[in-house]
Amino acid sequence: MDERVREHAEILVDWSARVEAGDNVVLSVGPDAHDLAVAVAQCLGERGANLLATYSSGELTRAYLRAYDGDSAVSKDEHDERASVEFDDDPAHELALLEETDVYLSLGGGRNTSATADVPAETRQAYSSSRTEIRERRLGTRWVSTVHPTRSLAQQAGMAYEEYREFAYDAILRDWESLADEMARMKELLDDGSTVRLVADDTDLTMRIDGRTAVNSAASVAYDSHNLPSGEVFTAPYATEGEVTFDVPMTVRGESVRNVRLVFENGEVVDHDADEGADVIAEVLGTDEGARRLGELGVGMNRGIDRYTDNILFDEKMGETIHLALGRAYDACLADGESGTDSAVHVDLIADVSENARLEVDGDIVQRNGRFRWEDEFEE
Repeated sequence: MDERVREHAEILVDWSARVEAGDNVVLSVGPDAHDLAVAVAQCLGERGANLLATYSSGELTRAYLRAYDGDSAVSKDEHDERASVEFDDDPAHELALLEETDVYLSLGGGRNTSATADVPAETRQAYSSSRTEIRERRLGTRWVSTVHPTRSLAQQAGMAYEEYREFAYDAILRDWESLADEMARMKELLDDGSTVRLVADDTDLTMRIDGRTAVNSAASVAYDSHNLPSGEVFTAPYATEGEVTFDVPMTVRGESVRNVRLVFENGEVVDHDADEGADVIAEVLGTDEGARRLGELGVGMNRGIDRYTDNILFDEKMGETIHLALGRAYDACLADGESGTDSAVHVDLIADVSENARLEVDGDIVQRNGRFRWEDEFEE
């Protein structure tokens, strides 16, 4: 086994999830994440945790969702034309499992990154909406998502497999404590600020952030961070006004989207368009009322990620990017008793801010052309 797989597992178990003896751990394993799963299982055994492994596959999900109406013999066209099916809300057996779960680890590594692309939008929406309490319970655990570098991810990124492995481990095997210290500067600016303004080509967007808490997402639950790799600072904006263009190509629900444009009034999307994937953006916006509002403003700060790979786990953390998420706000950003945007979805969209762009907090420029004001390359 590549020694980096073992190091990945140790960071995930010790730094990210803070697993302790006696913890009940659910390990969700993608089809091609076998090596990482074996290394994680060994780490969990060494630490005296209780392990339950489950299987997670895009092909499995597709088969289930397309057949759920009970008539598996229908054609794709017939399936797409029917009204949305109704799923049982929050099945009790899944709720019971999560009720007893301390740590939930998701190891991504599928064989086809577009496996569910032909599942009807209405079916996906119905399924997502039926899992509200399940989602809440999972988010109530010490959950962490990561990926094992696979050939399908390398292909999606347009890279050779060996090249992609080097890229992935450069992003994952970081000195997370040092990066956390640097990102603390951005967290302090957002915590103390009231208004954020993003200005770039075809973008002039203003958001309120007062009363919200920024998260120093240093790849550990100790920082209210749940992704490995991570490397961003994010908060929960509101009262959004203006327009924004997301120029980083990405895949949303198995479909390509490019140059997404959103217009906000009174905190809500009132107009949208895209050069590619406008239909899937419309699908997201139509999920529920909260899907038309922002749940996250994130500032990418992981300079170990040096190229776009069409994988949100990496791309949104890349230095010189800003991302905004439609839908659900994370509780970690909200004051006790306060409710932010509530939605069955949380869909991130990314903008490159390396050129002709600036990020302001209360009128002060804190980032220009991808460089922060404490960096030597920052232009006054």
